[in-house]
Amino acid sequence: MNTRHALHHQLEQGLAGLGLTLPPGAVERLLDYQALLERWNGTYNLTAVRDPAEMVTRHLLDSLAILPYVEGASLADLGTGPGLPGIPLAIAAPGREVLLVDSNGKKVRFLREAIRALGLAGVRALQSRVEEVQGRFDCVTARAFASLPDMLAWGGHLLAPAGRWLAMKGRPPAEEIAALPSGFVVEAVHPLQVPGLDAERSLVAIRRAAPC
Repeated sequence: MNTRHALHHQLEQGLAGLGLTLPPGAVERLLDYQALLERWNGTYNLTAVRDPAEMVTRHLLDSLAILPYVEGASLADLGTGPGLPGIPLAIAAPGREVLLVDSNGKKVRFLREAIRALGLAGVRALQSRVEEVQGRFDCVTARAFASLPDMLAWGGHLLAPAGRWLAMKGRPPAEEIAALPSGFVVEAVHPLQVPGLDAERSLVAIRRAAPC
């Protein structure tokens, strides 16, 4: 039975499994976000995940698994969909400027309502194609968005000179890594263990190549 109490316990257990300690009130806000997503999903079809417990695993915990690798004062989440991983990251580590980018109008309407309802200071939603977004960001995140070469071709201009690009993947994409465009290098490939998720997950961390 997916009561709020049961979801709270599941999320707390998952955070413990990830070794994360969040600010006061963050768990409740994450569950408020999950409830809002569940409510809007019935009308707007924002995610194929329907079960609340699965949302906790596949959306909240999966997003938060990359939190230790997020750095800097600004973050752009490209192809964010209903705000993944950007909104969970903004709730878990407030104080960072976060730009949520998606080309789908329905999803951006949901994002703006979520930002308002959850009181997410410093978080903005932008309806745009990635290649048309302006600015430079200390961290760029992308989850199930495109291949690494395409991601960097479309959005590489958004990465600050000393910034870090975090691409969330299933198994490590060796062919995509081999085809990275010039100017970028893989810093590390981190295996991710998402509590409750029986699937291989990895995080590809990319930086700008040092000038010759």
